[in-house]
Formats: sequence, C-alpha cells, structure tokens
Amino acid sequence: MSDVRVIIKRDSEREERVVTTGTTAAALFEGERSVVAARVGGVLKDLAYAPVDGEEVEPVEISSPDGLDILRHSAAHVLAQAVQELFPQAKLGIGPPIKDGFYYDFDVDEPFQPEDLKRVEKKMQEIVKRGQRFSRRVTTDEDARRELAGEPYKLELIGLKGSAAEAAEGASAEVGAGELTIYDNLDAKTGELCWKDLCRGPHLPTTRLIPAFKLMRSAAAYWRGSEKNPQLQRIYGTAWPSRDELKAYLEFLAEAEKRDHRKLGAELDLFSIPEELGSGLAVFHPKGGIVRRVMEDYSRRRHEEADYEFVNTPHIAKEGLFETSGHLPNYAESMFPPLEFDGQNYRLKAMNCPMHNLVFKARGRSYRELPLRLFEFGTVYRYEKSGVVHGLTRARGFTQDDSHIYCTPEQMPGELDNLLTFVLNLLRDYGLHDFYLELSTRDDSEKFIGEPEEWEEATQALREAAGKQGLELVLDPGGAAYYGPKISVQAKDAIGRTWQMSTIQVDFQQPKRFGLEYTAADGSRRRPVMIHRALFGSIERFFAVLLEHYAGAFPAWLAPVQATGIPIGDDHVPYLLDFAAEAKRRGLRMEVDSSADRMQKKIRNAQKAKVPFMVIAGDDDVAAGAVSFRYRDGSQKNGIPREEALAEIRDAVERRVQV
Repeated sequence: MSDVRVIIKRDSEREERVVTTGTTAAALFEGERSVVAARVGGVLKDLAYAPVDGEEVEPVEISSPDGLDILRHSAAHVLAQAVQELFPQAKLGIGPPIKDGFYYDFDVDEPFQPEDLKRVEKKMQEIVKRGQRFSRRVTTDEDARRELAGEPYKLELIGLKGSAAEAAEGASAEVGAGELTIYDNLDAKTGELCWKDLCRGPHLPTTRLIPAFKLMRSAAAYWRGSEKNPQLQRIYGTAWPSRDELKAYLEFLAEAEKRDHRKLGAELDLFSIPEELGSGLAVFHPKGGIVRRVMEDYSRRRHEEADYEFVNTPHIAKEGLFETSGHLPNYAESMFPPLEFDGQNYRLKAMNCPMHNLVFKARGRSYRELPLRLFEFGTVYRYEKSGVVHGLTRARGFTQDDSHIYCTPEQMPGELDNLLTFVLNLLRDYGLHDFYLELSTRDDSEKFIGEPEEWEEATQALREAAGKQGLELVLDPGGAAYYGPKISVQAKDAIGRTWQMSTIQVDFQQPKRFGLEYTAADGSRRRPVMIHRALFGSIERFFAVLLEHYAGAFPAWLAPVQATGIPIGDDHVPYLLDFAAEAKRRGLRMEVDSSADRMQKKIRNAQKAKVPFMVIAGDDDVAAGAVSFRYRDGSQKNGIPREEALAEIRDAVERRVQV
C-alpha cells in the first residue's frame, strides 16, 4: 500500500507527515479527545475522512466555533431521531445549529407539550449512551428521493439543491450545490442502520461525544419562514462540551431572564406595548419618560458641545423621495406599504437621511460651512415581521438619534476619527465600557451600488479611524449597507452579552443621487462626502440595553426616582416633604412615601422600585436636622446632616456613578 504526504496545520505551525494511504483524520489526531473534525483545504470534514497526497489538515476542537456547530448539529440529529422514535408519524423539516444551540422542525398532528419534551430528552439520552456512529454516505438525487419518499420537506430541499440556503434559513446544513449526502446513524456493535437524515455534515464520530445537552422549549414555525407554508413545530435545545459549561449557560439564561427589559419594564412601570396599538409599538409611562428624557437631554448637550445643528423632519414623504435615495429599490421589504392620497403614493419614513439631504440642498453651501453636522431625534417606522419583533430591541416604530455629517473628501478621515472617539466616550458616559469594532464591507452581490474605487477609499478611511481606538477590529464581509461600508460599535453588557450599538457609515452615493454640491475655495462646484451616524441606534433599543445592563437599578443620574423619603412614623412626613422640596429645588427627583404602609413595607417597595437612595427620618433625625440613608445593597448610614445628604445625592448624579 502506497504512502501519502499530509501537512498538519496548527495555528501558524505546519508539520509534514507521511502516512499510509487510507489513513483517516481520526488516526492523524489519535489520542486528542477534544478533536471532533478536521478542516481539509479549508473545508470541514468528518474524522472518518482519509486525506489524499499533499492535503493540508487542521484539527477542529469541540470548543472552537466550528466544533460547537458540529456538536450542536449532531445533537439536532439525535433530537430528530428521538422524536421519530416516539412520534413515528412526525415528518422532518430542518435542523441546523444556531447561536448557543440548535433546533429541529417537525410536522406533527399536535403541538409539543412540556411533558413531550421531557420524554424526548430522555430518549435522546438513551441514543447518546448507545454510541451510535454518524456515517456519511454520498447519494444521487434519484436515490435520495426514493429513500426519503415519506419525507415531503426533505424532497422539497432536494429539489432546491444549490439554492436551498437562500430558500430557507438553516437549509444549507441539509443540502449544498455539490454532491448530495445522507448521514446514517449506525448501531455501535452491529453496524445496523438505526436512523438516517439528509445532511451535508460534518458530524461527531459517535453520539457518545455529545457530553451535555438540554431541550429548552418548543414553538410554532412556518416551513421556510413563509406564512403561506404549513406551520411546523420547532424544538429548541442547547449543547455544550461539558456539564459545567451547560450549567454555566443555564445560569446565564436565568440571569438574562431576570434582566429581560420587557419584564422589568412592567415591574418598574416604565413602558408597555398595548395590544390596541399593535406589535412593536411602545408607549412610555411617566417613569420611563423620565429616563428617556434624561438620556435625550444629556445626548443633546453633548452634541451641542460638539457643534451639531438640530433639525426636525416629518414622519411621511412622497414615495419618490425614497426612490431617489435608493431605499425603495433596496429596502422596500422593511418599509410599510404605500398610502395613496391626492393621486400620489406616500410612505412612512423608515430612515431620516433622505430628508436631511433635502435640508442640505435647500440652499447653496460653501466649503466654509463644512463639516455640516445635522442631528435629529427622528421617529421612523419599519415593517418587521411578527416573528422577529422583540420588545423595544426590535420594534416597528422607534426614534433614532440620527446624525448626518457632510464634509469635504479631505475632511473625511479626521471627521471619522473624531466621530468614533465622540461615540465611544458618550457610550462610556452611560456606563458601557467593554467594546470591539466591526467593519462591514461590500462583496460581489448586486445589492451594492457605486464604484469599487469609492468603496475602497471609504473602507480604508474607516479602517484607519478604527485603528486609532486601540480596540479589536472584526471584519464583516458583505455586511455593508447598499450605499457604503460601515463601522459598528459592539458593546458587552454586565453579563457578557454583545449588543450592536452605534454605527458609522460612509456614503458617496446619496450625495450623487440627490445632486448635493458645495462651492469649493477655488469657486468650483464639488460633491460632499456624507457620513451616517446613529449613536444609540434607537432610543428605545438603547433604553432596553441599559435597562438589562443595570438590571433595572439605574445609576442615580438616570433613575426615574433618585430618592424616596421613608418616614418612621406619620409625624415625620412633613419633615421629609420639606427635605424633598429642597431636593427638587436642586434638580433632584425625590418622592415621599406617605402611605399607610408600615415602614418595613415602604422599604421593600423602594427596594423593588430599585431607588438609589432611601432617605429615612425619625425623631432623632428631626431633632438633629439630619436624615439616615439606606442604600440598594441594604447598608445604612445614620445621622447625616441634611446639607451633606443632599450633597451626596447630588454628587452621585453629577458624577454619573452607581450607588
């Protein structure tokens, strides 16, 4: 038997090895229990794959992003097998890995109940213990149709081969553009077929290598994401390389659930999303309105200091405006349907930039006016599908803190540098500190407009601005807006979740489409560069992020109520009302609980409301002209002179610190 030469690649190290023909990737990494697959020539392969002469082979560990996907996709197969063993009439949809887990869709007569999920999970544990082998088998379209004749959704995917990824989310895990493959689950001892599924792979060698998993919930999902198709039942699960990691993830989910902004919004009486208004349309209650106003006021002040000029634009415009901007041909699916009156179509605005272009164009502009920084808290409306609407973080009506900066090409690099610094510093003021940057660029898709040379110039300017911040820069090929590349600021919250915050986009296209010009120093007419910038993204979404980041316990400067007066007895109410009046004169937000509740109940109510300062007064405090503080952590400080107490609250507000 002849030998073959393979190259083992580990990070930057390369090792050449001569092995017998037919040696598998599993044999190359024998004894390395964390290796679950191989990357051969950049393509993921099962460990059963035998490299040919000259191929480069890289181990894929289970804890790597690709390894986690393979683990979770394998768990999805075990889920599907368990469901079909318990519900033989179930028809299979799609079962891809997703962030932190997996799902599988099934066509069943009745929705899954919680007790069904318990039975399925128990059956999955049995399959894992059997140690069934995942075995890849190449097949033809004709043979696959014959084998899967009883699986109508799989037959549809076979017919979509080559375009399945575009036809349905997750379908690329099933079929690709090349050869068609089926994965057989084989009995570990006899090799007998236990179950099979249409799949591209790769998979773990055996089910025993699924160390820790849990089924999470079930939900309805339309086949291929279309409401015109049958409604299937989707089971979600999660899988991890160890029981400890699974436990940590479940604890993380429990903490995230406690911080859910929808739950906190109701508990703290901040906002609601009334059914009468419609999905994705929120109303802010008085306390939520205070937080929002404080956020907006601080942002306005910082923008004024940075020489922004404030504008206001309407909520509706003629459809032609969005044709000119390019949004209608490129963004129509996210816009509400047209409204027809006076013989013309109008649209609710989904973005503010076309109207800001009209402000720039309203009169002649000189180079002396540039950079011109326009700013608006502009409410926009976007048609988000009901399945993706999520509280304030994915809404249909929201207000952007939207800026458009018009500058000369020579000013663009410096403006981007200053703009990114401004954005990051303002986010830090709101209590976010852990960032990385993402650079979204164009690819070969037809959705992108403009000349490649312009894109390269804009992309390079953004890359250089990002480099000056000393933050990690992650590339996002193909993720740009249709008119230009962008940098997005990704921020981690208190429990490590990443949120996309501010975006900065360079646009050479809209100035062309709107015919924007300025008079240069030499008297010639030139076209400005346009920079789009949303700092919060939307006020509603940023509100939700901060609410979850602080778990509802806002720092004093943002808290709707900064201090609550709690009298020990009714006789002490007037004293605290006088203290509160002085606090209000100093710009502080203070209430006094003069209800009939006992003092301990009042303290519990203030704790539930997450008020930063509880100001307590009894006989000794009144006699001494003092108050006592009880803080959110339960600690207490007694006998504080009134002036010192007011100064402490004021100091916490001015320094924007957490208490």
